[in-house]
Amino acid sequence: MTEITRNVSGREIIAFRIGAQEFCVDIMSVREIRGWTPATALPQSPGFVRGVINLRGAVLPIVDLAARLGFPPAEPTARHVIIVAQIGTQVVGLLVDAVSDILTVTDDIVQPTPDVASEMAKTFVRGVLAVEGRMISLIALDNLLPAQEREAA
Repeated sequence: MTEITRNVSGREIIAFRIGAQEFCVDIMSVREIRGWTPATALPQSPGFVRGVINLRGAVLPIVDLAARLGFPPAEPTARHVIIVAQIGTQVVGLLVDAVSDILTVTDDIVQPTPDVASEMAKTFVRGVLAVEGRMISLIALDNLLPAQEREAA
């Protein structure tokens, strides 16, 4: 656990890897982190939806975050993890390569998404954090599932 600042107004984020890149989400959105479980595919679902798993009796849709962000789809192994996150009223599993850190950050270290980024990138990335020599993109979970796909999931 790395502490960036001792400022009381800081918030905690969970940093994770997709390929060689690091991303993060607000820890308040995260319900749990669990190991990879093969998902049951759903017909006619978007390409980034891996399928569903049974999470203690509830059906949990699994989103391949790499595919959703425009990277090649993940080839899940036992080392991959599912971040169970609350997006609005929907609970979704986010497939990522690995969770790397829990950081405490303040809003002043979050830089805006660069203007050179595509509109699609700006849809998903709320900002970029320069932390301990690493560049970590802050994911906007509320934009991860468009309204019609949120309902489908």
